[in-house]
Amino acid sequence: MGMEGITTTRTTIMGIITMNDARLIRLFSWLSPVFPTGSFAYSQGLEQAVASGRTTGEGDLANWLGDLLRDGSAWNDAVFLSLACRHHAVEEKTAELAELCLAMASCEERLQELLDQGRSFTQAAMPWFPEAEQLPEGFPLPVVCGLACGRSGIKPLDAIAAWLNTFICNQLQAAIRLSVLGQSGAARILATLEPLIAELASLAANASEEDLGSCAFAAEIAAMNHENLQPRLFLS
Repeated sequence: MGMEGITTTRTTIMGIITMNDARLIRLFSWLSPVFPTGSFAYSQGLEQAVASGRTTGEGDLANWLGDLLRDGSAWNDAVFLSLACRHHAVEEKTAELAELCLAMASCEERLQELLDQGRSFTQAAMPWFPEAEQLPEGFPLPVVCGLACGRSGIKPLDAIAAWLNTFICNQLQAAIRLSVLGQSGAARILATLEPLIAELASLAANASEEDLGSCAFAAEIAAMNHENLQPRLFLS
C-alpha cells in the first residue's frame, strides 16, 4: 500500500470515530496505569488483610472486593464521582462534595490517599484544560476526576463503570504483588465481578448523597490497622 492508500485509510478510520469515542479515549487515558495518580502504591487495607490471614486466596479476595464494591469505599467513591460529574458546573456544589468526601475518610491513610491522588490527577490533567479552566487544587481523587469528566462531556455511567473496573484492576495488581494469586486468578475475578460492576455503575449514575455509606467494617478496620504494619509494600 502506498502513502496515498495509508492516508485514505487513516482518514476513513478517523471519520468513523465519534465525539463520544474521543471522550472515552480521554477517560481511558485518565484511568490508565501510566497516569501518575500513584494507585500502584495503595492497597486500601488489602495488605493488612493478607498479613492477618483474612484474605489468603482467590475466593477470599473475590468476596473482599465484592464487599468493597457493594458496601465499602469503592461504592462511596463511585457516588462522589457521579455527583461531581453531574454537578460539574456548580462550583459551590463540587466544593461541598470535596469536603464531604474527605470527611468520610475512615482513617489517616485513606485521607492521605484521597488527597495525594487527587493532587497528582489535577496536575497530570492540566494538558486537557485551558489555563483559565484548570481543575481546583485540594480536591480528593473521585471528586476531581468526576469534575474533569463532567467538564469533558463524559457520561456519568461511562465514567463510573471505567472507574470501578480500574479500582478492581488496581486491587488485583496489589494482590498479585502480595502473592495472593497469579494473573490467571486475577482474570477469573475480573470476569466474575464484571456483572456487579455494571450493576453498581448503573445505580451510582443516579445516586444522591443519601446513598453514601459504608458497612464494610473488616475493610475499614484493616485500613486503620495498616498504619502500624511493618514491613509493608503499600502506603495504605
